[in-house]
Amino acid sequence: MSSHNPRRDAYITTYRGKCQSLHPNRGRIHPQYILKIFSDPVHGFISVPRTLIFDLIRTPEVQRLRRIRQLGVGFLVFPGADHTRFGHALGAMALMQDALASLEGKGTPITSEEVTAALATALLHDIGHGPFSHTLEHLLIDQFRHEDMSRVLLCRLNERFDGRLSLAIDMFDNAYERTFFHQLISSQLDMDRLDYLRRDAFYTGVAEGQVGVQRIIKTLCVHPVDGPPGAQIAVEAKGMYAVENFLLARRLMYWQVYLHKTVLAGDHLLTAIIRRARHLLQSGARHMLQSGSPDFLFFLNHTVDGSEIEQPDVVDAYCRLDDTDLLYTLKRWQDTGDPILSDLTRRFVNRDFFRVTFLDNEPAADTSGSWGDRIRSWMIEHGLTSTVSAANDVQYYLSRAVSRHFAYERIADSIRVIDRRGTVRELSEMSNTVSVPALTRFEEKPYLCYPKEVDLLPVT
Repeated sequence: MSSHNPRRDAYITTYRGKCQSLHPNRGRIHPQYILKIFSDPVHGFISVPRTLIFDLIRTPEVQRLRRIRQLGVGFLVFPGADHTRFGHALGAMALMQDALASLEGKGTPITSEEVTAALATALLHDIGHGPFSHTLEHLLIDQFRHEDMSRVLLCRLNERFDGRLSLAIDMFDNAYERTFFHQLISSQLDMDRLDYLRRDAFYTGVAEGQVGVQRIIKTLCVHPVDGPPGAQIAVEAKGMYAVENFLLARRLMYWQVYLHKTVLAGDHLLTAIIRRARHLLQSGARHMLQSGSPDFLFFLNHTVDGSEIEQPDVVDAYCRLDDTDLLYTLKRWQDTGDPILSDLTRRFVNRDFFRVTFLDNEPAADTSGSWGDRIRSWMIEHGLTSTVSAANDVQYYLSRAVSRHFAYERIADSIRVIDRRGTVRELSEMSNTVSVPALTRFEEKPYLCYPKEVDLLPVT
């Protein structure tokens, strides 16, 4: 294997220079003492300094990400999509390294403290994810976003590391005066999106999701270039087509992967399982569920909302929770005394999902009523419910929903392009970007989810 690694060599050069400016006697440190190399199938070798960043990687909060799948139930649809949040965290950090090196090379001054803070924020931006990533985000805790828990854990780590993450938290909160750092962490062209699109396309095998990540990073710049307070990230005109391709790839990945109809079916099944489990708890059938994971049961037994996520017992239980807890629980609940919960968990474990059919438009009321009648009859016939409970229980086997997405949020967070005259313009205003205006359109697809055993609609 060749010892030449451009990312590692560039980082060694940058790191040596910063070491020498801060510690003149350390300028000749051998690379093996300052770098840890991770082999990543998406970005190649990732170099990590044996400083705060490496210490953060070794924390339980980051190591937990190894046990959380990046695509939730997507691994049951795409056989290769077993990749985890840990790989994504390293990848986002690696792209942050590349972006900072490129921006410095274009004349934007960046201190060693800012480098460390930006790398830490990229590494830790997703530590607040729960089991199966986005699937259960709003089911375990009401009025909750994983970013909220990420911040709670950032603050907890900051205490453990004696305040060394204070600048990283400011960047995460967009409270740091050099706002372009926050844009590298959270924006239309942040390191998070650049990594997950490339990574998810790689592991799912969806060629349409391939993105020219390095082209985009190399054409990023700070405007004004010296990065004063309020400076913004922009794209040089020569990177415009790579950005347009990125937005198109994002749209295709949403419809082909993230909102794939079988992924939607798996999400529905998990949702139905948790709603049924909570119903049993509220109706006094707690004994049926005690075989599940204690940390998972904590969030079923307690009604927790977003305002309570800083409570020590909530944070501790959340940090112990990962995909393993959920899969273990689902396997055990196949043998409960409740026919519905047993059937739903068996379906998930054996990948016997419901059918999802996209609808051309919203159905009429009499059509919806007819669908409900047929599902109720089928449930009673198969011993899943009784005539008394069927009207309430049909919700676990029949649902209507809408999948929504738009690739480019031009109003909320525009992408800036510096044209060849040095003027900053919004991406869709550039005359050569033919497809960008279409990518700003908000798309909705209504769909119906129901058991395959009942023929409600023609199969599509």
